[in-house]
Amino acid sequence: MKSDNMNNSDSFVRKEIERHENMIDKAFSRRSFLSSVGVTGAMAFGLQSCNKADKTEPPKEGGKVMQGFDETSKEEDLYEGWTPVSDRKVRVGLVGYGVSKFSASFGFQDHPNVEIVAVSDIIPERCQALAERVKCKKTYPSLEEMVKDDSIEAIFVATDAPSHAKHAMLVLNHGKHVAVAVPATFGNIEEGEQLLETVKKTGKKYMMFETSCFRQNLYAMRQIYKAGGFGPLVYSEGEYWHYSEKGIDSYNGWREGMPPQWYPTHSNAYYVGVTDGYFTEVSCLGFTSVMERYKKNRYNNPFATEIALFKTSENGISRMSRSADTPGYHGEIGRVRGLRGTYYEKYEGLEKNLPNTKRPPLPPGVPAGGHGGSHGFLTNEFILSIIEDRKPLVDIATSLNMTVSGIVAHESAMRGGEWLKIPHYTL
Repeated sequence: MKSDNMNNSDSFVRKEIERHENMIDKAFSRRSFLSSVGVTGAMAFGLQSCNKADKTEPPKEGGKVMQGFDETSKEEDLYEGWTPVSDRKVRVGLVGYGVSKFSASFGFQDHPNVEIVAVSDIIPERCQALAERVKCKKTYPSLEEMVKDDSIEAIFVATDAPSHAKHAMLVLNHGKHVAVAVPATFGNIEEGEQLLETVKKTGKKYMMFETSCFRQNLYAMRQIYKAGGFGPLVYSEGEYWHYSEKGIDSYNGWREGMPPQWYPTHSNAYYVGVTDGYFTEVSCLGFTSVMERYKKNRYNNPFATEIALFKTSENGISRMSRSADTPGYHGEIGRVRGLRGTYYEKYEGLEKNLPNTKRPPLPPGVPAGGHGGSHGFLTNEFILSIIEDRKPLVDIATSLNMTVSGIVAHESAMRGGEWLKIPHYTL
């Protein structure tokens, strides 16, 4: 026989699960992403012939493949079950071909629903290299010139992080959809909020290309969460380790000594991207780096490692880690624990009828790319959001909830771990 305390505990858990399921229903009713994937898979247009996936060598750092690009998909049936949803081609412009070569790394040039209209980089040699890489004849010396091209419908912005919000607003204000490399805004909350208002005002699609959201493990967590397999998340973790002894080259040196939590979305996605929730408060601690670039820099930032403890929108706890000066294992990884189940390397819990956790099929010829084979999926999601006229998975509100929480976390670290409130964003 159960004690009264055990009965009370069971009753509490049941009530929390019921309350949480209602929250999930409301949150996901606003999202058409998953249902659209189902429609995509069911439409019988027939397969079209495509070129083989691109085998271009990924960017290197110190003679080795850059961390993140060495993590490719292990799935062998990425294209199985794909059927086209439309023969429309979205006319796309690409800007930015720096160290990471992101403009060409996400497979826009390989997507059957994309026509690359023009490319741009402010460094002529890079602009030409990008044009050759994606086989595009039209080039512009700057984004400011390219946005005037009325034939372009959407632009992928892969410029320096401090310019992301400004450049995204420039694209939106010229009546074009925009996708942006992470983060949404760089250390500037006000600029991020201006970006939100610009998205609302223009009505155009905005998507941040957060790679963790299409890693197989996070995608599986999201599906299981939606199905109620975790219940309320009691605890979640995200880790982003990227060691660089000499530092990665960057435009005007923006990476030199940057606060780790100003680039937080790869780890923060392991809560925000799983649940569509947000963080409410944070206490963050930093570890003073011995590396030269953290002893004196434009940010007055001494930390290369910052560990944040967040309170979440469902009264749970998240620990999000970000480090640039600890050698060894590198990458982005996360775990979640809920009242009904957990996910470390796989799901373990009370739910017996798990949903399909496989990522939607890619169009044949679109490479999955690096960061856990997420690149191609992000591009496909952005293009489908335009064709199907729906919100993309990582919309502006989700992007800011992932990004701004890190900005506040760094401020907490600079104040010795003081608890600080975090703004919450919705569309």
